Amino acid sequence: MRSRGWVDAATVDEYLGRVGTLAPRLAGEAMVLEVLPAHVERVADLGCGDGRLVTLVLDARSSVREVVALDRSPPMLARARDRFAPDERVRVLDWDLADALPDIGMFDAVVSGFAIHHLDDMRKRALFREVRARLVAGGVFANLEVVASATPELHAAFRAAVGREEDDPEDRLVDVETQLGWMRDAGLDQVDCLWRWRGFALLFGQAPVGPR
Repeated sequence: MRSRGWVDAATVDEYLGRVGTLAPRLAGEAMVLEVLPAHVERVADLGCGDGRLVTLVLDARSSVREVVALDRSPPMLARARDRFAPDERVRVLDWDLADALPDIGMFDAVVSGFAIHHLDDMRKRALFREVRARLVAGGVFANLEVVASATPELHAAFRAAVGREEDDPEDRLVDVETQLGWMRDAGLDQVDCLWRWRGFALLFGQAPVGPR
């Protein structure tokens, strides 16, 4: 997601018009659903956009009784609120991920789709710690993300494959292994990259089930 355009409704409309057409993104979203626990009741979506990933989670897990969806883009928030207006399970909050997570309770799962890569490295690391603190024992963190490629040539190939002519100047891309290390440092277990396609990756971690 290109954060520089999220206050502009036309940019948001253009993005939403193509977001569901990229097969690798659809595959990554399917993997997010695959790694969710069979039974989840409370879910948070960090950088929820128009609520696309929330809808997929709700469709995949009938046990969900509450979702807290956070985003900072006024056009995206408006679309998410319109989408979930009839659904009392979903609470949409105006919140910038650059700020510490609010007191929103504990969760069985925290998900995010293509949002956290806009944060600087220090904030990413802090956010991973905050996510860990919000997960119940055995709860999962599934971060579908844009990551750094190993070489400039591979990054250029990725950008061409997703139809981007240039980089977003607000992207702060980090390689997979570094981020997995940060997740382990935050106290998450079972940390791994469970899916990858070029510069897309699903970074996964789980809150410890028992005492360490």
